Amino acid sequence: MTESVFNLPDLGEGLTEAEVLEWRVAVGDTVHIDQIVVVVETAKAAVDVPIPFAGTVTALHGEAGSVIDVGKPLISVSGSGGQVGPDTYREEERAGIKEPESKGSGNVLVGYGTAEMTGRRRRRQAAAAATAVVEAPAPVQQKLAPLVISPIVRRLARENGLDVAVLTPTGPGGILLRRDVEAAIKPVVEAPAVVTAPRPVAVKASGLLDERVPIKGQLKAMADRLSRSRREIPDATTWVDVDATGLMQAKNELAAGYPAHKIGVLALLARITVAGLLRYPELNATVDTERNEVVRLPYINLSFAAQTERGLVVPVIRDAHLMSTPELADELARLVALAREGRLGVQDMTGGTFTLNNYGGYGVDGSTPIINYPEAGMLGVGRIIDRPWVVDGQLAVRKVAQMGLTFDHRVCDGGVAGGFLRFVADRVERPALLI
Repeated sequence: MTESVFNLPDLGEGLTEAEVLEWRVAVGDTVHIDQIVVVVETAKAAVDVPIPFAGTVTALHGEAGSVIDVGKPLISVSGSGGQVGPDTYREEERAGIKEPESKGSGNVLVGYGTAEMTGRRRRRQAAAAATAVVEAPAPVQQKLAPLVISPIVRRLARENGLDVAVLTPTGPGGILLRRDVEAAIKPVVEAPAVVTAPRPVAVKASGLLDERVPIKGQLKAMADRLSRSRREIPDATTWVDVDATGLMQAKNELAAGYPAHKIGVLALLARITVAGLLRYPELNATVDTERNEVVRLPYINLSFAAQTERGLVVPVIRDAHLMSTPELADELARLVALAREGRLGVQDMTGGTFTLNNYGGYGVDGSTPIINYPEAGMLGVGRIIDRPWVVDGQLAVRKVAQMGLTFDHRVCDGGVAGGFLRFVADRVERPALLI
């Protein structure tokens, strides 16, 4: 039998490496064409990687948590005639061989694809299999180590003398959660007779340990983007308090009228934000520093901040200006579900033109956020709570929130920024103005 090595393919967007999050197969397993064998995390998103050939797994070239460069070995498989990819096609094209159209699955990543093998390719692989004498090693069972993302989880395990490698993760993608550690701690407390003393650790004079968290993957991409934003963008922030009572009433009415769409506050805020950007297109822009030009974009790809167990992510609603409120609600729900499962693709997290940040979900009223480079603005909304408010000269209790706009002062002046924020605030207070 022959042994084929599948290298980490080009995942697009100029990415040069990826971190192994979870192996879906082990040494000794049989795999088929297009089977998802590993989940990797790039600087953009978690990506399912299908294998372009079939056979028996003989080696996994990296454990969970290791970083592999594009083009380096990822997995080895015996019993296959070789990878079905663009190199194979180019060889036959140069030889003048024409093949019928593929009937494969179509599972494609940039740099390779899978397809049904026909004609000369089958014969060549059959001949290779007949002459090869490579023998696959005996199957070995491999246990996948849990993925520890949270420093709190790691510290909790260490302080209780637990080895995270032997704990059972219940989070998506094999992530070890706090509840997993706490579940392991509880039996130790109830049965002290069998407790093993924690391993000694070196401590500083203060008695406290440093904890070092690698900046890599999505965390590194976010850090690089925000650092560049702070270096290049002369940002400014303006804010206003708004009476959101009308917004909450409209949300309840739309939720009752469109029960299948689960229209919430964020969907309405997205609809209002898009309307504001259509009225003030100066903010739906980016700056080309090389040509010293402001580029106003003819489409609105609305980014929104979402907090997950893996950290902050910023999915993108593409062509938000073409969507109705129910359609925006559906797309928000789809992207939030993918974010919570750690399944956002590269296309779900790139190309944004403006960001909506509902930081009220953290229980705060206001913020001065960093603009999501290379965008030119971010609308932030604080918590909506009962506050005293004057209505028609009388004091009343209303649903009030603070809204803030952080903007790139190169793309517009304070008059445009104030006009946009006032437009948005008026629609929050009187949603019927959108009609």
